[in-house]
Amino acid sequence: MGGASATRPEADLRPPTEPRPTARPPWPSPTPTARRRPTSGLRRSSWFRRPATARLRRTLLALLVAAAVIVPVSAAARPRIPAPPPAPLAPPTPTTLRSTYEANRANAAEAARMAEAHGDRGRAATDRWLAAPTRRLLMFDGRGPGQAVEVLGDLLTADHTAVLVPGSDTNLDTYDRFHGAARSLYDRTGPDTAVIAWLGYETPGTISTTVLTPTRAEQAAPRLRSFLRELRALVGDSTSLTLICHSYGTVVCAHAVTGLDDADGVDDMALIGSPGTGVDSTADLRTSARVWAARGTDDWIGTVPHTRTDLFGTTVGFGPDPTSPSFGARVFTAGTAGHSDYFTPGSTSLDNLARITLGTRAEVTRA
Repeated sequence: MGGASATRPEADLRPPTEPRPTARPPWPSPTPTARRRPTSGLRRSSWFRRPATARLRRTLLALLVAAAVIVPVSAAARPRIPAPPPAPLAPPTPTTLRSTYEANRANAAEAARMAEAHGDRGRAATDRWLAAPTRRLLMFDGRGPGQAVEVLGDLLTADHTAVLVPGSDTNLDTYDRFHGAARSLYDRTGPDTAVIAWLGYETPGTISTTVLTPTRAEQAAPRLRSFLRELRALVGDSTSLTLICHSYGTVVCAHAVTGLDDADGVDDMALIGSPGTGVDSTADLRTSARVWAARGTDDWIGTVPHTRTDLFGTTVGFGPDPTSPSFGARVFTAGTAGHSDYFTPGSTSLDNLARITLGTRAEVTRA
């Protein structure tokens, strides 16, 4: 299988004729629209007198209306990309792990051929990139937006394993950014650690109705919960397991760990750039994991109302900010990180995420 060094050449896997996508920060984030300045003192005072819930309802209603128009148009503009169904594989064991990687690479190679025949050369290049001989794929599904679960490092020899769960607008077409985040953490933690990029669900679009509700998280949670159980069975009890969740991914993680058996659970869970998790406190998560939370000072998610309301019979919003004292998480510093900057090499946020992953919790700088 090879140790961690076997994964190092991945940066140069693309053929010369297919340049690797331009480097971009992991996990894109939209620029928040500036609030329009009131034109009179009366209007300004009435705005600030309006209850927070009413303001939230008005804002969310506008977003829902906009998404109702934008999403169908964008979906119609790009047909779904054909690909074979995922390889039918049993949960991996130490003896079958290598064959699991091989089967998923073969699936990615076939997906590349189908995408090329479909005329999507960009997706074909990404699929071929993931099909390279050194890639370690626990799962691959090239259909539509696409999903992939990739290991950086050696799961069978690592003392520490981290699972990264992304937020909105993460799919195979933007996978290089998500992979870059996992690579940054892996490079920071070293060869005794394995980092798993878990794109195991269809993430919502940033401009969409689904990003405002827990629906996608509720659909994804059983998959993540099952994956964590299989991972624990594979790596054993002696390996520490950290779940690192970003943005909408924090909603997914909260749903997944709630009620997860302690024997199958995680040791630490870090929530970064969270819009809320769908629960009011760490106690509501019903997990034995140490729960951490952070938000960078330049992260626009801090301007989002951290509340939850019922709108037309649908739950909208995700409740309290995990970095608030009432939530009960261990809040750590993330420096000046923006919403897409938590895995920037050399940053305060990446250093602290590495310390949590490595179990050197006393060295984590607390907020």
